[in-house]
Amino acid sequence: MRTLLVGVDSGTQSTRALVVDAKSAKVLAAASQAYDLIPNLPPGAKEQHPHTWRDATARAIRQSLKLAGARAAEVKAIGVSGQQHGFVPLDKNGDVIRPAKLWCDTSTAAECEEITARLGGLKGAIRDTGNAVLPGFTASKVLWLKKGEPKNYARLATVLLPHDYLNFWLTGRKVMEYGDASGTALLNVRTRQWSGAVLNAIDSDLAAKLPPLISSDQPAGHLQPSTARALGLGTDVLVSAGGGDNMMGAIGTGNTRPGVITASMGTSGTIYACSEKPVIDPLGEIAAFCDSTNRWLPLLCTMNVTVATEMVRHDFGMDVKTFDATVARARPGADGLLLVPYLEGERTPNVPDGTGVYFGVTPKTFTAEHFARASMEGVTLGMNYGLRRLAELGVNPKQIRATGGGAKSKVWRQIMADVFNAEVVTLKVSEGAAYGAALQALWCWRRRQDGKVSITDVTDEFVQLNRAETAQPNAKHAAIYRELQSLQDELSRSLRAVFTRHRRFVLR
Repeated sequence: MRTLLVGVDSGTQSTRALVVDAKSAKVLAAASQAYDLIPNLPPGAKEQHPHTWRDATARAIRQSLKLAGARAAEVKAIGVSGQQHGFVPLDKNGDVIRPAKLWCDTSTAAECEEITARLGGLKGAIRDTGNAVLPGFTASKVLWLKKGEPKNYARLATVLLPHDYLNFWLTGRKVMEYGDASGTALLNVRTRQWSGAVLNAIDSDLAAKLPPLISSDQPAGHLQPSTARALGLGTDVLVSAGGGDNMMGAIGTGNTRPGVITASMGTSGTIYACSEKPVIDPLGEIAAFCDSTNRWLPLLCTMNVTVATEMVRHDFGMDVKTFDATVARARPGADGLLLVPYLEGERTPNVPDGTGVYFGVTPKTFTAEHFARASMEGVTLGMNYGLRRLAELGVNPKQIRATGGGAKSKVWRQIMADVFNAEVVTLKVSEGAAYGAALQALWCWRRRQDGKVSITDVTDEFVQLNRAETAQPNAKHAAIYRELQSLQDELSRSLRAVFTRHRRFVLR
C-alpha cells in the first residue's frame, strides 16, 4: 500500500491539489478549480468569499485523489498553502461574517496611515513588529471593518487568514502558524508573539479575537468527521500547520537553508530567501517574515506580474506560445517602451494609488511586439527593485530558483537572468506552493515517527532542479536593463503625486 500526501495551494485565481507519493517523491495526480474575484467593487477593493476556497478545495482534493486511484487508507497527511494577508472574519459560531479582503486590496491605505501614526511612524512600526504597516497586510483590513462596517465588526469573534480558514474547515481547530501570522503586521517577528502596541492601535479587545499561534512543525489537527466524509477520507489523516503561499513555495523550491533565493512569478511576484535570523529593513520595503520551517523569510512582493502580461496577451488575442514568440521578436529594451506596472496599486515600492503607465510610446513602439516585451520586462524590473534592496540588506543571489507561471516561459527566464544578472533555474516539480504544502505535511507526519527529522532532510530528498531550463545572464542585455531600471525607478518616484490625484479623480 502506498503512502500518499495531499498538497493544496489555494490562490487568488484557482485552487490546486497534488497527490504526492511519500516514497518516490513523484506527483501522482493534480487537479485545479478556477474562480474569480467578486466583480464590480470600488477601485482598489479585491474580495472573495471564503466558501469559494472551501468548495474549490474539496472538489480539487476529491478529483486529484480519484485521478491517483487513491484509497482512503493510503492518505496520511494534508498540507495547505494559501494566499497571504486575506482577512477572514468569523462570528462566535465559526461562520464567515463577510467576504475576505485580499492581499491585493489597496483600499485600506488610510487605515495603514492611522495605525502607523499611532505607533509613532514607520520607525515605531518597525520597532514593534519588524515590518511596515502596508495596505496588503491584514492589520489595516481589521481596522477598516471596525470603522466601515461596525455592525459586522460587532459580530467578530475570530480573525483568520485564508489558509487558516481552510485548516479550520479541515480540522475544526482555529490556529495560526508563525509564517502566515507574520504577514498580518500584527506579529512581532523577532519574538514570534502578537504585538500589543499594534493590537491596541486597532482595538484593545483584538487580542481575544486572535487564534493560538503554533510552530511550523506542529499539526493543525486531524480531519474532523464532517470534512473527512466530504473528502472520502478517514479522521486519522493529519493536517499540518500549513502556511502562506510564499512560505510553502520556499519549501517546494528547496529554499530551506541560507543561500537559496526563490522568485515566484505568478499573479503577483515574490522574491524571498531563507535566514537563520530576522532580516529587518529599516525602510520597511522588504517584509521581515517568518517562514514555515521555524526560520525567517525576508521577502519582497510586487502585486503585478502575470496579471500584466495576461492583460496584454488577452487584449491582443494571443495564446501563450504566440505571446512568447511575439516577445522574442522585439529587441531587449523594447526600443525604449517601458512599463511602470502598478496596474491597481503596488506594494514594493509602496504605491497603493498607482496605475500602469506605458512610457515611450511612439509610432515605432506602438506594436504588439513592443507592448508584449515591455510588459514582460516591466514587471521583471519591478521585482528587481526589491531584489536590489535585499542585496543592500546582505542577501545576495548567485542562483535564483524560478517558479510560477512566468517560469514556464523560456524567453521570460532569459529576461529574468538578464534583469537579475544571476543564473535562473527551475524545478522538476513546478508547483512550488502546492508541492511545498505536501512536503511540509510529510515533515509533520514523519516527525510523529522520528522527532529529529528536519525540513532540510525532506527538501534535500525531494526537491530537484531542472537543469535543462537554466538561463545564464547576457552581459550586454544586463547593461540595457540596468539603464531601464534607472528610468523605471525615476518614473515611479516622479509619478507618486500624480497617482494620488488620479485616484481621487477616478473615485469622484
